[in-house]
Amino acid sequence: MQSRIAFQGEPGAYSHQACRQARPQMEAVPCATFEEVIDLTRTGEVDLGMLAVENSTYGRVADVHSLLPLSGLHIVDEEFVRVHINLLAVKGTALSAVRRVRAMSILHGQCRGFIKEHRLATLNWHDNAAGARAVAELGDPAEAALASELAGEIYGLDVLARQIEDQSNNTTRFLVMSREPDLSRRGATMMTTFIFRVRNIPAALYKALGGFATNGVNMTKLESYMVGGSFTATEFYADIEGHPEDPPVARALEELTYFSSAVEILGVYPANRPRG
Repeated sequence: MQSRIAFQGEPGAYSHQACRQARPQMEAVPCATFEEVIDLTRTGEVDLGMLAVENSTYGRVADVHSLLPLSGLHIVDEEFVRVHINLLAVKGTALSAVRRVRAMSILHGQCRGFIKEHRLATLNWHDNAAGARAVAELGDPAEAALASELAGEIYGLDVLARQIEDQSNNTTRFLVMSREPDLSRRGATMMTTFIFRVRNIPAALYKALGGFATNGVNMTKLESYMVGGSFTATEFYADIEGHPEDPPVARALEELTYFSSAVEILGVYPANRPRG
């Protein structure tokens, strides 16, 4: 039986593209929500899950970071997808005929210049690939979608304009989730992702993070979240370069634990590309 990987979205979504890049040998399984991706992975109905976590233009993907600690899953890989946004329409359509374009609001915000230049009305859609499918079903030259070229191939649409995103480096980062952790070294640079809560004492965060600076451990990401609606209980999400067994990382994590009320490693995995 072919192994399977779940992703959020419909066939042709950028998450689908991430699955093809990261695990081309696996069957990609579409899911309506991030929660469904997590559930299918946790119950063993699929082998892996693919979750989008942040975009270089838009920022972090809402809800995903709060779902990860409760998922019971482990990060085993990351994948960066260069998000090329394309204008898709029914075959034979001229760009001048398009009046409305549909996509998730996050994509509208990433190609404001093109939309303004061509005076297109925007329709917010729950999924970019679903917008492409809707355009194919309507068969109306006035209707178009913003989506990947993969979506155009799947739904039989023409690409009227390629790579119309405002930022030339527009990229989304995805995490590959598994039921079992993988602590093996599989790359020259390893990443460790963890969450922690600091004790409610003065300078707790400063002291908790001091070990990473003194041990020369590069922290590439740090974000805070309120826990349970409380203004005093704050959880932090962090990415660092290195493996927990590396002496500098081990010392930094030990110091972090001393000043924190809770520390949980979410995953250890090879860096998909250099930071900075």
